[in-house]
Amino acid sequence: MPERDRGPARRYARNYVDARLSIAEFFIPASLVLVAAVIFAGSQPAVAVFAVTGLYVLVIAAIADAIILGRRLRGLTRARFGRSATGAAMYGVMRAFQIRRTRLPSPLVTRGEWPS
Repeated sequence: MPERDRGPARRYARNYVDARLSIAEFFIPASLVLVAAVIFAGSQPAVAVFAVTGLYVLVIAAIADAIILGRRLRGLTRARFGRSATGAAMYGVMRAFQIRRTRLPSPLVTRGEWPS
């Protein structure tokens, strides 16, 4: 396992992120669809305006989700592991933006399962 993925705090953060459904996880596929809608809107400006507005809403929702996840993870890992948990929250936030099937190391928990 690479150095960036080692340690009990990172494992806890990884399992916590993998156990929840995240808006950020759908950011890349949804943004690709919305950008394609803008490109192919052509002579229908209403579709383009809707797609751009949807993209802005998606970005704001993903940022808000990342902030909430980061704060929650920072509190949980510091309470459980103390000072050795530095960087685990950002590690978890960055993992949340990856599509679940492409995450490495592979998820060990199912959705909804609380990490132990």
